[in-house]
Amino acid sequence: MTLVSEHIETDTREKILVVAERLFRQMGYQKTTVADIAKELRMSPANVYRFFDSKKSIHEGVARTLMGEVEEAAQSIANRPGPAAPRLRELMKTIHRMNSERYVGDSKLHEMVEIAMEESWEVCVAHMQLVTEIIGSVIAQGAASGEFEVADLQTAAMCTCTGMMRFFHPQMIAQCATKPGPTIDEMIDFIIAGLSPRAKAH
Repeated sequence: MTLVSEHIETDTREKILVVAERLFRQMGYQKTTVADIAKELRMSPANVYRFFDSKKSIHEGVARTLMGEVEEAAQSIANRPGPAAPRLRELMKTIHRMNSERYVGDSKLHEMVEIAMEESWEVCVAHMQLVTEIIGSVIAQGAASGEFEVADLQTAAMCTCTGMMRFFHPQMIAQCATKPGPTIDEMIDFIIAGLSPRAKAH
């Protein structure tokens, strides 16, 4: 009985998040109320509050789902066999593409990200830490195979993410779209050159 009720509870939480995301996309986060979400699900607002104690926690759940999809895509590239450099390139381009498609082309979702940055900072921090760890794992594989020469893996991963910030961060992608700067491929070439072994002087 407990397993069944737990499954129903998980199912209801998922449904609330799916509907909330749809409404946030259609109406915007600010304009969407818990009552709107409840109405779509044909349940009472009180029932929604059984699963999420506030609109903010629904928002965090939606943000987690969206960020989780990016993390899964990045992790699956990191887990593939083969040389590290092309995987690192693909991984970074995938994060950029997913964040551009989701947040920049969609002004309502873009608003949601801005609010996440202000209100749910810990969700964003956890996401950035995980992305840095995934990138670090590919750099570590490259260091182990001799493709990369890295003195400190953690620093290399953090510097790589910082270098890619204008291509990763949804607000910066939007703000930098028309500003002068390197292309994503030029930036990745620069990072991979920085990670590659130095030619030893004779």
